[in-house]
Amino acid sequence: MRRTFHTLPVAAVDRLCDDAVAVTFAVPDELRERFAFTAGQYLTLRQDVEGREERRSYSICAPAGAAPRIGVRRVDGGLFSAHLVDSLRAGDVLEVMAPLGSFSPDLATPGHHALIAAGSGITPVLSIAATVLADPDSRVTLLYGNRRSDTVMFAEELSDLKDRHRDRFQLVHVLSREPGDVELFSGRLDAARLAALLDAVVPSQDIDHWWLCGPFGLVTDASGVLAERGVPPERVHRELFYVDEPPPEPKRADERRPDGPAAEVTVLLDGRETTLSLPYDEPILDGAQRVRADLPFACKGGVCGTCRAKVVVGEVAMRRNYALEQHEVDAGFVLTCQAVPTAEKVTVDFDA
Repeated sequence: MRRTFHTLPVAAVDRLCDDAVAVTFAVPDELRERFAFTAGQYLTLRQDVEGREERRSYSICAPAGAAPRIGVRRVDGGLFSAHLVDSLRAGDVLEVMAPLGSFSPDLATPGHHALIAAGSGITPVLSIAATVLADPDSRVTLLYGNRRSDTVMFAEELSDLKDRHRDRFQLVHVLSREPGDVELFSGRLDAARLAALLDAVVPSQDIDHWWLCGPFGLVTDASGVLAERGVPPERVHRELFYVDEPPPEPKRADERRPDGPAAEVTVLLDGRETTLSLPYDEPILDGAQRVRADLPFACKGGVCGTCRAKVVVGEVAMRRNYALEQHEVDAGFVLTCQAVPTAEKVTVDFDA
């Protein structure tokens, strides 16, 4: 799929809470096929902020088959999110890339899906829940952490979903700064509380797939709790919204570099091949952007997965990876924003 930006009109901007909105797009007929999405995918938006190009990725919150709709929470100091939350109106237009992402369930087989989310991590989780529940043989359990009840995104949508699927949708709100009647549901959604909730509410042996979305701490805590309980890693799926830590130094199995100061790197995108010379300590995306301005990216932090490509020649090492699942890495996919060459010749294919 060609990863270019398209101008889409905004159909509606719905206030979710003081600092968050849902933005629905009106997709023209000629772009409907391109903007068809699977549950859990995201959209990358582009705009000029104070004279420079900025890109952000926002998960789709609508069920598969509906108009694309994203959830946006204002970030402290975030000029991009502030514009969307405070100033965007129906009728405005935004530059949007077609849906991307693999945080999506296989709908061919009914099952019981457990969803663990915090804050704005509910966005793709809501899409997954609504889509999965369309199958009368599937069930969903959602553990959703927030600070207070007035900060809960999509509270009405979740309540409506619960009303429509009472026997198949279990919804548990956990509030960290608002006391409740049940002590188990009051407090931070950390490893200890997750373990207690799994003991009392969500027996791990009853779940076919786990979906974790939110900040780094939540996802790592939940992953650890599930691993301790023997949940197979292929049944645990993760999506991060941000990682509050600096990138580590590049990791290499062998610190010896090939002869010469640089590698010969070839990038394939939209059927076009471009070759450049790249130092061994420079990420492929950064170097290749000097000669290919059309390369896809958003966060450049190893979180969103927009810059995903497959290594078809040579070898690379990733500084960090919070977006790709193990089966993707095993198949040769990398995040080019984090990948540095470790061979004399490297080719990465964005079209793979």
